[in-house]
Formats: sequence, C-alpha cells, structure tokens
Amino acid sequence: MTYFLQTSAAAAAQPSGTAAFIVQMAPLLLIFVIFYILLIRPQQKRAREHQEAITAIKKGDEVVTGGGIRGKVTKVSDDEAEVEIAQGVRVRVVKGTLSQVLTKNAKPAND
Repeated sequence: MTYFLQTSAAAAAQPSGTAAFIVQMAPLLLIFVIFYILLIRPQQKRAREHQEAITAIKKGDEVVTGGGIRGKVTKVSDDEAEVEIAQGVRVRVVKGTLSQVLTKNAKPAND
C-alpha cells in the first residue's frame, strides 16, 4: 500500500505533457527574444537608416564609396550617382555601393 502511495505522489508531482513542453520551450523563447532585442532589431534599424540616406542623396553631398573613396556627388539618377573624386575626375557608382553620406556641416575629427 505504501508503494502505491509513493508512486501516486511521484506521478502527481510531474507536470502534464503540455506543461512540460512549455517549461522546456520557455528558455529557448527567452533566448530568441533577447537576440531579437539586442541584435536583430538594431541591425534592421541601421539598415533602414542607411537605405534612407542613400535614397536621399542629392547633388553636392559628400559620400564615401564601399571602397573607401571619398567624393562629391555631381549628378544623381535612379540607381546611380556621379561622384567627383578629384578635380575633373568623375566616376559613376551604383547607389547601393555607397557606404556613407557625410553631412556638409560635419567637422573633421582632428579639428
């Protein structure tokens, strides 16, 4: 009789199948939420801001290409921009390859 009571008590202490599944999945869900908040969302925000800056390029803006070449935009079309990298030297670049748009009133770091 005492054996029966011990096994019944042990069975009652174990959670049901659904409850056990939720308890096992909770840490994984928590890890996903933390990754989303710390990694995915900020990266999406930076990508959105970069895309907005690229689409808002206009004549006279200073840009940095993906290769690190700095120049001034002289002409803009739908998917390309003409960048003057030296006096009289103009290159056409695809807007998607521009890595940074510099503001006109930004001061150099060493001043």
